[in-house]
Order: sequence, then structure tokens, then C-alpha cells
Amino acid sequence: MKAKLILENGMAFTGRALGYIQETVGEVVFNTGITGYQEVLTDPSYYGQIVTMTYPLIGNYGLNLEDLESQTPKVKGFIVREACDFPSNFRCEIKLNDYLRNNKIMALDQVDTRALTKILRNSGTMKGIITLEEFSEGYIKEKLQAFSNKDAVFNVSAKEKYTIPGKGKHVAIVDFGIKANIIRSFKQRNCKMTVFPAAASYEEILSVNPDLIFLSNGPGDPEDLTETIENLKQLIGKKPIVGICLGHQLLALALGGKTAKLKFGHRGCNHPVKNLEENKVYITSQNHGYYVEELPVDARVTHVSLNDGTVEGMRHKTLPIYSVQFHPEASPGPRDANNIFDTFLEMHN
Repeated sequence: MKAKLILENGMAFTGRALGYIQETVGEVVFNTGITGYQEVLTDPSYYGQIVTMTYPLIGNYGLNLEDLESQTPKVKGFIVREACDFPSNFRCEIKLNDYLRNNKIMALDQVDTRALTKILRNSGTMKGIITLEEFSEGYIKEKLQAFSNKDAVFNVSAKEKYTIPGKGKHVAIVDFGIKANIIRSFKQRNCKMTVFPAAASYEEILSVNPDLIFLSNGPGDPEDLTETIENLKQLIGKKPIVGICLGHQLLALALGGKTAKLKFGHRGCNHPVKNLEENKVYITSQNHGYYVEELPVDARVTHVSLNDGTVEGMRHKTLPIYSVQFHPEASPGPRDANNIFDTFLEMHN
């Protein structure tokens, strides 16, 4: 069965319909990872996005129930060059197409993903629609204009506060769409964790008297979260604060910095980042469409991207505040920077 991806600039790509056969609309982005498609599908930071995998063969080792980064896939759609129908791996529990269909995710294969990626690199990420129908330009334009991802964080955040026991330091986690391996990384360090919904007030967070406040990754534009930014301002100076990805961006905004949208984002497992404090280069896993354009006055850069020079980490000059843009927990990707979780915990003396 044939279906089309139609971009907001009018360009169209025809492919084979896979997964759950139903029209879907989202922001079309690309990921350069060779492996890790299961973690990509279930990463809450991809909420609202149609993800294109640049690696040509996807699904070759199937999926399992252990490597999920959240309970269900969060992408709006999935586009690949070739979806493998016969996966081969001793851990495989379900085929890619079956997983997508069971979780109501529309997908396309037999698409020229190289050509699509070139368009997104040259023109920037843009909205798109995957459909089986032939629609008028007016209908497609209306559907694309109606799409909004402003409430993404609150759609993927925990609905209620919960606690994960541990005998080590007590970390208050603000869940903007946290990945499972971040939780695992703190658990490996024997931390007690109290996880709060994104809408939790600063009074609620401080009421548990944590040793450290952690701001998680998540989807969408950080500038949309105006109430969250005001809330974070009330936490600054009261407890050590650390963050990853969206958490890093929100910290920068709360401290008076500025964020901006990248042309086509950083999404993949192969992004070189230089740690300026250690004078070392790490290969990192990344997934973000926004970045810290202007650092807060009282912060200094700790990490930079070697691809485009953008800020990848910052540390406050006087307060115990530290954050990174990339994903030290990986999943997928290299674990070069996993020791950053130890640095986070050192913020509380």
C-alpha cells in the first residue's frame, strides 16, 4: 500500500505504508544513528515529530521490552529507507512493523531518505503530513497550520509525584519527558529519587528537602514554558540544580540567557563535544532542536559542539548550577560522558 509524505514546502515523497495506517502530522526531523531505533521511537523528546532515520536498514534486530526509554513510542511518524521484515537477534521480541502497528504509529519505508535529509539540512526542519489520500493544497496547508506542539511537555510528563527508593543522595527530578536511562543512571549511584510532574510548584519540590534538583530532557520549545521558567527562578540559590537537554535550556532562560532554534537540530549518536574544563573530546548522543544562543551573565561555557560551535554545557560562576545539552545517559549511543552523573552529584557537598 502506497502513502505519501508531503512537506510544507510542497515537496512529496512516496513510499510503502507501514505500521498503523492513519494520517499523521508532525515536524519532520532526521536522526543519524546507525543503531538505537527502539530508543529513538520511545524517547519522549521526539513527541510531535516525524523521525527520519538516515541509516538505510532499520528493524534488522527487532525490538524488545527491556530497551524502551518510555512505556510507549512518542513519535508522530517514522520514515526509513528499508524496514527489515525478518529481524535476527537473540533479544528480539517483536518486529518493527508489528510494534508500530500495535502502538498506532504511522510509518513509511522505500523512501529516498538521503534526498529527504538533504532537503531538511538545506531548508531546515519543517512540518509534514503522511497520508494515503490525495488531498487539495488547501486541505494540506490547513492541516499543517493547525498542528501545534506547545503542550508537548505536559503530554509526556508524569501525571503524579512518585518516589524511587535509594540510600544515597536524594534527587528531586522534574520530569519534562525523562528518558528511562537517566533514572537508571541515578539508580546505579544508589540515589533516592522523588519525581515531580512538569507542572509541580517550587514549594512542592523544596518540601521534600532534596540534596539536588535535576531538570530532565523533554520535547518542544523551551520558551513556551513561561510558567516553568518563573518557577525555576524561585529554586535558584536554594538548592544545587543540574539539567540535561531541555532542562539545560530552561536553566539558561531562568538565569537570564536566551535560546534559539537550530536549522535542522542535533539528533544522533555521533556528535563530537569538547569538554573545556578537561580539554577532552567526547562522542555524544544528542536530540535537540533548540540551543542556548546567549549564555547567562553569571555562567561560563563548559562544553562546545565541534560540529557547529554551539554551547553544549554551562556552569554558574558562583552557585552550584551545572547543565549539559547532550545526553550523557546515551541510549542510544556511546557512554563516553556517563561520568557527568557523578559530577552532578558532586554539586551537593
